[in-house]
Amino acid sequence: MAGRLPGAAASSPLPRALLLLAALALFSISFLSLRSLRPAADPAVAAAADKSRPLLRLQSSSSVYHSPEAFAAGYAEMERSFKVYIYPDGDPKTFYQTPRKLTGKYASEGYFFQNIRESRFRTDDPDQAHLFFVPISPHKMRGKGTTYENMTVIVKDYVEGLINKYPYWNRTLGADHFFVTCHDVGVRAFEGLPFMVKNSIRVVCSPSYNVDFIPHKDIALPQVLQPFALPEGGNDIENSNNRISRAIGELVYQKQFYRTKFCICPGGSQVNSARISDSIHYGCVPVILSDYYDLPFNDALDWRKFAVILRERDVYQLKNILKSISQEEFVSLHKSLVQVQKHFVWHSPPVSYDAFHMVMYELWLRHNVIKY
Repeated sequence: MAGRLPGAAASSPLPRALLLLAALALFSISFLSLRSLRPAADPAVAAAADKSRPLLRLQSSSSVYHSPEAFAAGYAEMERSFKVYIYPDGDPKTFYQTPRKLTGKYASEGYFFQNIRESRFRTDDPDQAHLFFVPISPHKMRGKGTTYENMTVIVKDYVEGLINKYPYWNRTLGADHFFVTCHDVGVRAFEGLPFMVKNSIRVVCSPSYNVDFIPHKDIALPQVLQPFALPEGGNDIENSNNRISRAIGELVYQKQFYRTKFCICPGGSQVNSARISDSIHYGCVPVILSDYYDLPFNDALDWRKFAVILRERDVYQLKNILKSISQEEFVSLHKSLVQVQKHFVWHSPPVSYDAFHMVMYELWLRHNVIKY
């Protein structure tokens, strides 16, 4: 067998036994980790949760989730116990109570700032908090005409002020802190705080590894062009085709999604683009052409069940690749796409399983690995 030294097994059975024990130990740890995500078996809590929250139908076979059981258990535990403390200080021009707007391609940032304030996850008791939210909005500053240079200074002074005033940062060197920015200028706004970029959780619409995005720590925020101009699509497979009409008229861009099988989604500036969310909402299977891109909610969603994911160099074979996808495979992708649409919509107030709750779920997963 490849990788085995000749005669190693015959000369000494000990390495094989050690490897077997290590494998069994790893399996046990993984099994116990999954079990630890399950909420306490309290019938009263379960009954109350069932009445207050719509049932998420999960199919164990060909599911759009990596592990439907783990996601359901983790999500329920998140809703039951997750708490976030929001720092109360800040300039009114950047403070979370005044998001710039809830429309446009950077609406995700505004919706999160508003929803976290109104959600059940917020706590005014820092001793009860699992994570700490640093509520400064580069998008808000950008809307006020703040230059990149001044923005960096404002962010640096604000964060350093929080560190000096409150004791919470120094407990983990910021590992249990997070900030949210969807505008690409947010990446530049935090350049004066390399220790925060390294230690804290970044929830960003620019999940490109060339801007120091760390997949196991940071979170990809879906860039969504809200409000959507037309209702969600995807239920009428027969009217989907792979031809692009040259028709012109009102909302022709959005209407093309309804009549198209596959929508090409190349990476934008630092990969922040609303094309993927548009494709999902309107029922067009996204064809993602981008290297070094951490897809939103990747910890929970199996993107290959509802999207075609290619490398950038595959663009030269794109036509052949798409033509090789059978109608049966397309129907499967299409049906799975409809199942995940609810995860890419923002609401105010937020609703279960929407984009806000999926971001909170990703934060909940990361709080579990923070060690004091």
